[in-house]
Amino acid sequence: MLFLLKLQLLVSGVPQVPCYFIFGDSLVDNGNNNELVTKAKANHPPYGIDFKYGVTGRFTNGRTIVDVIAELLGFNDYIPPFATAGGKAILKGVNYGSGGAGILAETGQHLGEHISLDEQLRNHEITVSHISAIQGSKIFAKQYLSKCIYTVGMGSNDYINNYLNSQFYPSSKLYTPEQFAQLLIEKYYEQLRNLYKLGARKVAVFGLGKIGCAPEELNMNGINAIGCDENINSVVKLFNDRLIPLIIRLNDNLPGAKFTFINVDSISTADPSLLGRFLNPSPHGSIS
Repeated sequence: MLFLLKLQLLVSGVPQVPCYFIFGDSLVDNGNNNELVTKAKANHPPYGIDFKYGVTGRFTNGRTIVDVIAELLGFNDYIPPFATAGGKAILKGVNYGSGGAGILAETGQHLGEHISLDEQLRNHEITVSHISAIQGSKIFAKQYLSKCIYTVGMGSNDYINNYLNSQFYPSSKLYTPEQFAQLLIEKYYEQLRNLYKLGARKVAVFGLGKIGCAPEELNMNGINAIGCDENINSVVKLFNDRLIPLIIRLNDNLPGAKFTFINVDSISTADPSLLGRFLNPSPHGSIS
């Protein structure tokens, strides 16, 4: 990933930024779902079998993508989950990610409890108030937060555990694929704008990968494991295609904002045009 390669070039033994705040779903959750009543939790083996801290609630055998980013940013340990973060430890950042969560509040409800993006933002507001108290000044806290890195990766569950799951959700009957993508984008815009209002300025927004190639989706649709469901991929692409204008809109409308789009789809397909987009960002903001 060129995004990670660039970060790797920056590492010099000390953190490149004072703090790192993380919003997302199971791809970044590192323990926030552990105490929730939900099927979406990973605080048991075989999760964590290759991780130095063992089972933590990460939905993987080892590190998550944000763990790697934290390392490349120069942090000497991983960013703690909101569920256990406290004291001055929050000054280096907080991970709000929650397995099953989405842009829409109702997404993933059939799995049980989760922390939607709206709720993650409310949790961040609590963190910001605590940082202001530690700093002794809202002005100092605002300056501090503007130097931090924020990553947001949401939307996968709004398809997997909402639009593409007609057994539990009526959204596919209520909206065309285009309408649903636009619904998500408009909601996402308001959420990212709220993050900006809480002091965020440097924000990397991850696009969605090829959900139609996920083993679970292939199994549900009876497709050979070596193939992909291109119908699903085309539906998800409608959301990704709208993310770039969203990023431009945020950067144009919010003074000092530096929102960046991380094109996960192009990275996964090794799209050579990605290099040019990364090295030559748009005047409206980076499109990576």
